Amino acid sequence: MGFTINVNGRARSAEAAGDTPLLYVLRNDFGLNGAKYGCGVGQCGACTVMIDGKATRSCVTALSSMNAKKVMTLESLSDGGKMHPLQQAFIEEQAAQCGYCANGMIMTAKALLDRTPRPTEAQIRKALAANFCRCGTHNRIVRAVQRAANQMVGGTRTAAVVEGVRA
Repeated sequence: MGFTINVNGRARSAEAAGDTPLLYVLRNDFGLNGAKYGCGVGQCGACTVMIDGKATRSCVTALSSMNAKKVMTLESLSDGGKMHPLQQAFIEEQAAQCGYCANGMIMTAKALLDRTPRPTEAQIRKALAANFCRCGTHNRIVRAVQRAANQMVGGTRTAAVVEGVRA
């Protein structure tokens, strides 16, 4: 069956069964490999994309449910080769060791920052709680989100606030 979905601001067509996970179409048909296959049951977060502005697990989202919805993947965050502040902050804070969780962490953090531009540490931790990082870089990830939030709102948050999360 044929489906047309809006991915990263562009209408894309895919020939697949309606129950095909969105993740498979993004990776296999569209070559968008930011979202990763992790657990396959929507629990680890590696496959997270944003659908209509909400962080969503693409491994358990059926292609048929995408009618009139907007999908945003990690690939859409950079602008003309310039990284999004979240991507840059992950590098600066060395938040990703193996990098497998980075897609889910960044996309979940993006959804958080879109609705809460100045989140508290507790809000960041709560938002990211269902995203798993086997390398244990959670504190660095939290610092990266804090750094990006500060940059995105153009604030002058002191280094002490960002460094307040122990490594």
